[in-house]
Amino acid sequence: MSQIDDLKLKFKTFSIIEKLIVINVVVFVSFYLINTFAYLFNSSSGFLMDWFTFPKELEDFFTKPWSIVTYAFLHSGFFHIASNMIILYFSGKYFVAYLTGKRVLTVYFLGAIMGAILYMLSYNLFPAFSEVGNSVLLGASASVMAILIATAAYIPHMSVRLMFIGSVKFWWIAAFFVILDIIQIPSGNAGGHIAHLGGALFGYLYAIQLRKGNDIGSGFEKLMDATVSMFKPRKKSPLKTVHKAKKSKNAAKKSTSSSKVKNPNQAEIDAILDKISKSGYDSLTKQEKDFLFKAGKD
Repeated sequence: MSQIDDLKLKFKTFSIIEKLIVINVVVFVSFYLINTFAYLFNSSSGFLMDWFTFPKELEDFFTKPWSIVTYAFLHSGFFHIASNMIILYFSGKYFVAYLTGKRVLTVYFLGAIMGAILYMLSYNLFPAFSEVGNSVLLGASASVMAILIATAAYIPHMSVRLMFIGSVKFWWIAAFFVILDIIQIPSGNAGGHIAHLGGALFGYLYAIQLRKGNDIGSGFEKLMDATVSMFKPRKKSPLKTVHKAKKSKNAAKKSTSSSKVKNPNQAEIDAILDKISKSGYDSLTKQEKDFLFKAGKD
């Protein structure tokens, strides 16, 4: 087994949270490698990053609609990705334990979408951002906040032990990060903090509705399943297709003539036999005798 096959096998054994972390890290390293090669060849790789970041202008978004989810796998620096992946790993373990791993991707992607929408609305509606020029959004923070807040809202009174602090309620941790984002909006990176709050809002609504028995992400899950199934190779049918070769005209003629000999006219045979039973064999004509003899021989 090659090293690549070994890595693929290990990746398959990872939990969904671990897979998300690996994907984020691989994307982060890949872009930095591309940036290094671009520098060595006196070129720029910024256009590639811009192709996947989420813009604040609606018309720019229409040129790259995929950016509403791809931005959630990009990071601006080591501390940015490290802090996001640590929180994702910590909160993701409890999310999987209580809300199941199947819902992780739903909350991750919908949290990113909600964060992007709130970011765009804020930058186009609030006067504080009217003088802001070109601005883009990147980072998994909105998705991570969605998972963290969803977990806290679903199991608010569960206690966890933190190093140097001791036992604290899960919702205390979630509330701390939400308050931190709110008070930091005027200090810088306002768009990022607003996106975090968008992800947190979705996570909260998702968990509250789920506790009531309403899965507001079920439609998105079906869409993801349908999309994935389009790219899965179809299984071959276990039934075999039998090909019947066409007979040549001569073979068909021989078959027809043979069938006529082997399957004589039953009505004519019955008529001859009926004549024999009434008048005897000697009453048959030469043609009838020959026909009956030939039919009996075949």
